[in-house]
Formats: sequence, structure tokens, C-alpha cells
Amino acid sequence: MISIPHKAKQFLVFTIKLLIVIGAFYFIYDQIAGNSKLEWSKFQTLVLEKTSVITIIFILLFSVANRYFEILKWQNLVRFIKPISIDEASKQVLGALTAGIFTPNGLGEYAGKAMFFKKEQTKKVVFLNLICNGIQMILTIIFGTIGLILIGYWKWALAIIGIAVVLFFASILSKNITIKGYSIQKLLHKINEIPKKIHRKNILLGVCRYLVFSHQYYVLFLVFDVDLPYLTLISSIAAVYFLASSLPSFQFLDFAVKGSVAMFFFGKYGVNEWIVIFISTVMWFLNVVLPVVIGSYYVMRFKLNDRKA
Repeated sequence: MISIPHKAKQFLVFTIKLLIVIGAFYFIYDQIAGNSKLEWSKFQTLVLEKTSVITIIFILLFSVANRYFEILKWQNLVRFIKPISIDEASKQVLGALTAGIFTPNGLGEYAGKAMFFKKEQTKKVVFLNLICNGIQMILTIIFGTIGLILIGYWKWALAIIGIAVVLFFASILSKNITIKGYSIQKLLHKINEIPKKIHRKNILLGVCRYLVFSHQYYVLFLVFDVDLPYLTLISSIAAVYFLASSLPSFQFLDFAVKGSVAMFFFGKYGVNEWIVIFISTVMWFLNVVLPVVIGSYYVMRFKLNDRKA
């Protein structure tokens, strides 16, 4: 095996970190500057008219709470390997988010988090991240299906429930089938190895996070004078998140995907198209761009010695 000199290894790591950060910021800038539907002058005028410093701080607190619950989820799950502090969990979550911004469905997050642990712990870290994201997806499906029913798309909801039932029974029948050493039975065994206390806390924190970002979306609609009943608005938001999360996309395109799906639903209620686009963009900026900016700091500070965590 070829041994890489220490200085060369340091330079290589620095170059990779720099490319990740530059790439993240380039993709963010490209999406903001290249979106022809964003009428910034109109947006600026409306923001100045409708918002105050207190409103902006209130909306920002939703974003802080959103990421904080995600950090708590990760800290809770990593206890299965070893206890870590909030600061360490923040570094891993935000650094991994930055690394995963230009990968499909944030897959880069899995490798990003694994970099903070020993090589022999990589499989466990990837599995825990799968559990972390998996519960959020399950909650999104549950709330989204309920939302579809409440706003009248019950045929879609029944189709989703039908698919879920078919997949459930198919998984039971095929749980012993092994493919390259993996099977559903083995996966269930791995899940059951994690203490139930950790699973319960993971679900609770997942629900809290879901309620935070869905109601941040709701508050932004109120700020932009969208006058719809609470149940209609929150159910539509749940449907948007569910359907948008089901589509393959990149983190840096998140607002475009959610914006397109949101336009379909809210357009039915006569909500102005550009308001829907702006709200989706603001949500993306607050919950992806700002955390990526902070995560870039952690990426640049990352050292290979951090793998000894």
C-alpha cells in the first residue's frame, strides 16, 4: 500500500473541505440568482410592509428549534455507540448537512456523519442515520396522508394506504430472503438491538420537529396575508411535505421541488403563485441555507483526528 506523506494528506483534506464549502455556496447562489420567478423588488416591498423585527425573530426561532430537535435526535441515537455532547452533535449534524447539500436526497449526510467516527463504526453510524431520517419520513407519510384526506384527496390517500399494506405483507412474506447477506429479518433484529427508550425519544423528537417546521410554513402564509382556515392550510402543508419528500431531489433544489408541489395545492385555493414560491424559498433559506453556512465552519475545522470520536 502506498503511504501518503502527512503534509500531502493535510493538503488533500484541506482541498476536499474547500471544494465542499465552495460547491455548497455555488449551488445556493446559482439557485437564488437563476430563479426567474423570484421578483425580489416585489418581495422586498411586501416584507417591509408585512413584517417587523419581532416577526422576523419569531420566524427565525422556528428554524433554530427545527435544527435543535434534529441535533437532539442525533445525540439521542448516537448514545447507542457512545454519549456525545450537544456541541459535538451540532458539529456532526451541520457539517454533514453541508457535505450532503449537492448529493441526491442528502445521501452525502451519511458519509459526512461517518467521518466523525472510527472506520469500524461506519456501518453503525450509517444505520443510525437511516433510523434518524427514517422516522422523519414515516411521520411525514402519516401526517401527509391525513392531510390529503382532510383536503379531499382521499383517493390518493387510499392508494397510499393500499401500497403501504401491500408492502407490509410483502415484507412479512419475504423477511427471510437474503440478498448479499442482508434481509428484512436482519434489519428488524438490528433495529430491536437499539433500546426502546432511544426509539421512543427519537419518535417524540421527530414529532416535535415536524410540528415546528410545518407551523413555520403556516406562520409565513399568515405573514403574507393568505386567509385560509387553519385545518385547510396545515393539511395542505402536510400534503406538500409528503409528496415533495417522495420525489428524488437535491437539498439545493429543495425549495424548487416543494414550491412546485405547493403551487399545485395552494393554486386550488386561489393563492398567488409568486407568494407560494417566495414562502418555499424563505423556508429553504431559513432551514437549509443558514444551517449550511454554519455547517461550513465545522467542515473547514474538521480534522482527520476527529474520526477518533
